[in-house]
Amino acid sequence: MALVGYSQYCLFISVIQSRGKLRNQILYFAIGTILGFSGGLTNFFPHFRINFYPFGNFTIPIYCLIVTYAILRYRLLDISIAVTRTSIFVAVYSLILGLPLLVIYYLQNQLVGLLGVSWWIVPFLCSTALATLGPFLYIYFDRKAEERLLKEQKKYQSILKGASAGMIRIRNLDVLLKLIVYVVTKIVKIQHASVYLFDLENQQFSVRASRSSKESNIKFFNIDLQSVLIKKLMSEKEPLVTEEIALRLRDDPNNYYLIKLMEELFSLSAALVIPSFVEDRLIGILVLGEKRSRELYSQDDFAVFSVLANQAALAIENAQFYEEIRKTQESLFQAEKMATIGTMADGLSHQINNRFHALSLIAGDAMDVLKTYDCSQHNEETRQIFNDLKNSLERIQANVLQGGEVVRGLLKYSRPGECGFERISFKEVLDGAVEMVSYKIKLREIDFVKDMPSHLPCLNANIVQLQEVFFNLIDNAYDAIKERQMILNEHHYRGRIEISVMTDQTFFHINVQDNGIGIKPEDKQKVFTPFFTTKATAKKGTGLGLYVIQKIISAHDGQIRMNSVYRSGTCFTISLPIKPRLAAA
Repeated sequence: MALVGYSQYCLFISVIQSRGKLRNQILYFAIGTILGFSGGLTNFFPHFRINFYPFGNFTIPIYCLIVTYAILRYRLLDISIAVTRTSIFVAVYSLILGLPLLVIYYLQNQLVGLLGVSWWIVPFLCSTALATLGPFLYIYFDRKAEERLLKEQKKYQSILKGASAGMIRIRNLDVLLKLIVYVVTKIVKIQHASVYLFDLENQQFSVRASRSSKESNIKFFNIDLQSVLIKKLMSEKEPLVTEEIALRLRDDPNNYYLIKLMEELFSLSAALVIPSFVEDRLIGILVLGEKRSRELYSQDDFAVFSVLANQAALAIENAQFYEEIRKTQESLFQAEKMATIGTMADGLSHQINNRFHALSLIAGDAMDVLKTYDCSQHNEETRQIFNDLKNSLERIQANVLQGGEVVRGLLKYSRPGECGFERISFKEVLDGAVEMVSYKIKLREIDFVKDMPSHLPCLNANIVQLQEVFFNLIDNAYDAIKERQMILNEHHYRGRIEISVMTDQTFFHINVQDNGIGIKPEDKQKVFTPFFTTKATAKKGTGLGLYVIQKIISAHDGQIRMNSVYRSGTCFTISLPIKPRLAAA
């Protein structure tokens, strides 16, 4: 007796100190043992000559039912559900078994008097009827009890099912993802929710939408494709519950696989992770925190969230398809616009060059007249005026020549690369870009450094496109330097842009580094997004520069990476293959 009492005390303390799934399991076991051992106590009454039938023995199988039902069937179900269902089961089948026995006990003499030796037909028919009705009665009362106990849960599950059915109509990917996290956190009332989508270029899952309560302090990390979490989701294709992994790790504390998996779940602050598959492709994951009520996720929750995740996967793929179409249309529009500008530039350059040629002839004729005119007969003041006129005409001629060079450069820059990919010198690319950008910005105001080996292999590339890349990068770096001067107002600060080149056996590696204002941490993931710009409002651009640069580098089978520290500077690293493209062969 003392040992049983002490064990119940230990169970009670464990229920108070534990939480989550472990607490529910201990609570199941505690209630079952209380019923079982309390019922078993009635066996002592006959031993002490107390005339009391040991009805408590009937609670012993109830103890077995509760423990088995809870542990094997309802790993995450609330204790009230398990107890209620067990109580209904016991009540229904007590009626089925008990009523015929009561008929026999109280009405046997009357039945014998009425039916003679066939008196047993009445309790038999009663048992048969009740046995037939029993399962239907149990299902009916169980459903009613569950509706009452899980009213709030059924309500949000119904809303989530309706939301998942309507997601497929949303074509804007950002709107869709924000809607998912909003609906989940608002309706289910959880602390935070995040959607991670697969990034094909970086081969990792990155967060695209999130929502959390004010008290939550959630940090976001990119999830590598080779991580333990992703491998487990792809192999099992089922929701992953942190509580279950924690219990498994408790049973096997030296399991390296479980330790790594638990670390990744902890870093995401995840209570539940639901994968989204399209066929066998994992395109995203939904990370959910704990419910604000501290209740556990049930089996029905898993089913509803899995439906939501699958519908979301189809909606995400649909939205990505429309987004890709939009990007393609933007690229075609940009290409068409550049082609139009190139066509216009031919006619405009001809007209402008005609004006420059006329100015050059007029200035030259005027200089010839001044050179042949003898101004020695005039006074000093008049001779000085004649010298000033000669100098002015010489400057006009020099600027006319420079203007002609600018027009030729603009014409070359605006024309599409008709020759496509060809073997070119990187020095020629960079010199052309610097020459063009020098007409827009004042490079003499900063330190502009080119660090290149004297002998570089040739690139197989489109020279016009690469000149556009470096024109934009240098222009952006200059704007960042000017922005730092305006915001920080530092004494003795001087802007610096450095372009350095390194090569290995297969790649060119070009760094374009500046000491400008840099990029804020929250903007780093957006810099290559169309129409996003970090430039000051007064100089705000279209936001297509870096997006176009990335597309050009990708078209050259290369990569572009960015490293930036806000208020310190930015470095763009471009890697281009030296080996000729097969398409160009």
